[in-house]
Amino acid sequence: MATLLADREIERLMALHPKGYDLSLDRIQRLLEKLGNPQDRLPPVIHIAGTNGKGSAAAFSRALLEAAGHSVHVHTSPHLVHWHERYRMGAVGGGRFVSDEVFAEAISRVAEANGGQTITVFEILTAVAFVLFSEHPAAAVILEVGLGGRFDATNVISAPAVSVIMPISPDHQAYLGDRVELIAAEKAGIIKRGCPVVIGAQEFDEAREVLIETAHRMRSPLQVYGQDFLAHQENGRLIYQDETGLMDLSLPRLPGRHQYANAAAAIAGVRAAGFEVSLETADRAVQNVSWPGRMQRLTTGKLVDLAPDGAEIWLDGGHNPGAGAAVAEAMAEQEERNPRPLVLVSGMINTKDQTGYFHAFHGMARHVFTVPVTMSEAGVPNDELAARAAEAGLVAEPVSSVANALLLLRDGWDERDAPPRILICGSLYLVGAVLAENGTPPV
Repeated sequence: MATLLADREIERLMALHPKGYDLSLDRIQRLLEKLGNPQDRLPPVIHIAGTNGKGSAAAFSRALLEAAGHSVHVHTSPHLVHWHERYRMGAVGGGRFVSDEVFAEAISRVAEANGGQTITVFEILTAVAFVLFSEHPAAAVILEVGLGGRFDATNVISAPAVSVIMPISPDHQAYLGDRVELIAAEKAGIIKRGCPVVIGAQEFDEAREVLIETAHRMRSPLQVYGQDFLAHQENGRLIYQDETGLMDLSLPRLPGRHQYANAAAAIAGVRAAGFEVSLETADRAVQNVSWPGRMQRLTTGKLVDLAPDGAEIWLDGGHNPGAGAAVAEAMAEQEERNPRPLVLVSGMINTKDQTGYFHAFHGMARHVFTVPVTMSEAGVPNDELAARAAEAGLVAEPVSSVANALLLLRDGWDERDAPPRILICGSLYLVGAVLAENGTPPV
């Protein structure tokens, strides 16, 4: 297997070190010092935080830079199918996931430098990103925050080319606080004195105010969505505007109106980082952008073959109420273009607001099949998740698997109805399992 070497190294780390997050910078700073501080030898860094949309912003930023001919390293988390997805190595003509041999060697080297001291696996794997990206040339690094910002392991970057903060909403309250302004304060921790800041579209005024106040206090050049830049749809086109003027662009390849603001934040962020973004570059980027597992259309594969003939199958890993609202809006757009009955196949983990997520689909979804999330110990039992969906006013039924849900739909679908639009949703763990079982992992 191509992933055997790196997987073996990571499994060894999992056995030695605690799982999950322990928000602090002391351990990773100690480790990076032993490694010669590779985080200080990176190309210009675009550092991205936020509750929702940071992955899309990373994808748009990569597309913009690659469309301009730049090589770009990208570090995102979590992965969907293989650990290697977290590390996209810059290359002329487009980045590629790190090779197994290079990845395994870097993990082994970082673990050896750590010398068995207390640390989390996420911290080791973040250090691996800094080692890989410092040793292979590229024009830029796109670095996605794992959790929060202030104490996230990625926040050892002392002078990012730009800090981009995407929409903030309640999530990970056990780590970040139970009020949106407290969560915003944690995300604002990636703002560095004098370094440019781009604030994406914010649903909550309290979050926006915290971010703006922090940027002002840090004397950081600031651009705010809705004030300094914005985007909207007009006559089937994406119109982006900032102080330099207008750009008339194709609509993004990523579905959903929420992607207009995500694309705008990426354009503003890439420009703030010192890179030129021409009309031609931006148009090519929004047409070619890819972000697996986020409003991804599945058209072929083993699971697709189980669905009713003519069914649409969409896949999205959003897992909190804010993400639910964005995905529901995207489904409503699809309904406007091509009306079909909407069926959800959903699995979630127990740290998320399941009822809040399902509320977004009230009045839209005809039926919900709830499935176990077998890839996580925190998976909500399918019968409990069905109860949460019912609390949101949806008709829900627990089933044993995604495959079983698709077979039940196929066997029971009334051919007099239009083929269904099926949304598999609620957890990135579920999305990863579906892509693996379907035979269509990210590339």
